[in-house]
Amino acid sequence: MAVQIPRGTQDILPGTSEKWQYVENRMRDICRAFNYSEIRTPIFEQTELFQRSVGDTTDIVQKEMYTFEDKGGRSMTLRPEGTASVVRSYVENKRFGLPDQPDKLYYIGPMFRYERPQSGRMRQFVQFGVEAIGSDDPSIDAEVIALAMELYSSLGLKGLKLVINSLGDKESRENHKQALIEHFKPSIEEFCSDCQQRLEKNPLRILDCKKDKDHPLMETAPSILDYLNEDSRRYFEKVQAFLSQMGISFEIDPGLVRGLDYYNNTAFEIMIEGEGFGAITTLTGGGRYNGLTEELGGPEAPGIGFALSIERLLMALSAQNVELPVEKGLDCYVVTMGEKAETEAVSILWDLRRKGLRVEKDYMQKKIKAQFKAADRMNAAYTVVIGEDELQSGEVSIKKMSDGSQEKTAIADLAAYLTDKTGRE
Repeated sequence: MAVQIPRGTQDILPGTSEKWQYVENRMRDICRAFNYSEIRTPIFEQTELFQRSVGDTTDIVQKEMYTFEDKGGRSMTLRPEGTASVVRSYVENKRFGLPDQPDKLYYIGPMFRYERPQSGRMRQFVQFGVEAIGSDDPSIDAEVIALAMELYSSLGLKGLKLVINSLGDKESRENHKQALIEHFKPSIEEFCSDCQQRLEKNPLRILDCKKDKDHPLMETAPSILDYLNEDSRRYFEKVQAFLSQMGISFEIDPGLVRGLDYYNNTAFEIMIEGEGFGAITTLTGGGRYNGLTEELGGPEAPGIGFALSIERLLMALSAQNVELPVEKGLDCYVVTMGEKAETEAVSILWDLRRKGLRVEKDYMQKKIKAQFKAADRMNAAYTVVIGEDELQSGEVSIKKMSDGSQEKTAIADLAAYLTDKTGRE
């Protein structure tokens, strides 16, 4: 039996990979405009990193991580998300000592979670994420949210909805935690085993449970907004004010808690409204994680970030019939006649490619007619026929494929001609 691709993974083939490249380049352009620099971290880390940062009561740590023991007997895990690795790197490389804070970083790379594969959820998926570490200024919260909104809107998505909430500071969260315990405890046996385990340690996770989301106590659960102290309330109001100042509309949802333990204060999600997205409408989410650098052995350095699945982004673009301006086709296809022409074509293509032109020729000893068909399939803008006569005269005819018109030029000037016609300069 032939070896097949692992379940929950995919091959990104030519024809699709160009869309990925376009989206990734757009991400890099926007990050450059916002002054975020790329960071690349290992695909696997010590398991302890994710247990300490993501939280041992989360589904990710309890059920979804790809964990293995290396040859040295150390427990390692394929990264299930990007923030923990970035913060670990921030601490380990002492980036908190840089004169310019916050440290504004972004990443693009594969993540791994053992989930039931479905539309928009893969076991290996690619995340784009942004992290701003070292500042607790509410304007950086608004900036991070704005960056995400700008990415989606610049790609042409419509019907975006920004939902925000505050999870409060440590004091606010502790008061809310006790209120949640009192609310759920009398009926906790009616909830799933995961929620029962989370009651005392992290009852906020109960609000994020998918199994018990329709339980009546979910609707009447105490709202975090009623337990915000004055500092947390004032911070949240400033974030809202900055978003309004940029003309970014939003909704406040007290039930938005996010799925990772490290979040506090600002939390947000960007959703998309409309048909064609199945059960998944959330495109991205993120929030503030003050205290995470200290948890990983570093100094106090407040942070905020978000992450999004590129697969889900491409699904949304497809559902809204957004055509990405992906460059397709060749600048020129060189048709050869005879052995000498085939030999000379190698150096001609070499020269054209070094000038930045996209060119191709036949490698299968096809007849002239078949070569022209290949040029048409490859969507070549121009074709050039080179035979013994052309090599002897040093001049070729260049055919414009869109209208069949032809012009002549010297072989030595071919690169300049095509560069001028295709605008490759």
